[in-house]
Amino acid sequence: MIPVVLASASPRRKELLEQIGVSFTIFPAQGEELITKETPWEVVTELSRQKAKEVADRTEAPAVVIGADTVVALDHRILGKPADEEEACRMIGMLQGNTHTVYTGVTVIAKGENPMEFSFYEQTKVTMFPMSDEEIQAYVATKEPMDKAGAYGIQGVFAVFIKQLEGDYNNVVGLPVARLYQECRKRGIFLCPIWPEKKIV
Repeated sequence: MIPVVLASASPRRKELLEQIGVSFTIFPAQGEELITKETPWEVVTELSRQKAKEVADRTEAPAVVIGADTVVALDHRILGKPADEEEACRMIGMLQGNTHTVYTGVTVIAKGENPMEFSFYEQTKVTMFPMSDEEIQAYVATKEPMDKAGAYGIQGVFAVFIKQLEGDYNNVVGLPVARLYQECRKRGIFLCPIWPEKKIV
């Protein structure tokens, strides 16, 4: 069985892969991110490829390497991880009461007898309820938003401010596992044990 490697230290991505039964190891990419694209979907695809390629280049044995990157975009403007609580409050203030889009780019690099590389991105529209200044400050005080794109985590207490989703919930968490499974499956890579008659990589 060829090992699966997650090129990310994200606990959310780890939990999502565990949820669908993937056996994998974590080998986070550590290189500096180099952005040459402009649109959010191009940026996440480019960064996911950089992460996967860095780890694949450092992995000598056959493996399936998964790299991913997620951004929040409001009117095509990318909102990354907040530098401090003040920036977190500002970001959430921009998002509250509006609809934004979460993009996750994924790159899979398979090393072995049948080497291959492919990338894709998924997008989810998120509509938020209006928030008062007091609610924004109280949420930021929980420290939950400080390591998350767009300064919020949909899987945490922030769920009470989510009005509507159009697309994949898991994509907002950080990894569209259904799309990942389907993209791998059609290329002969079976990540999890729900197809016992198939050889799992």
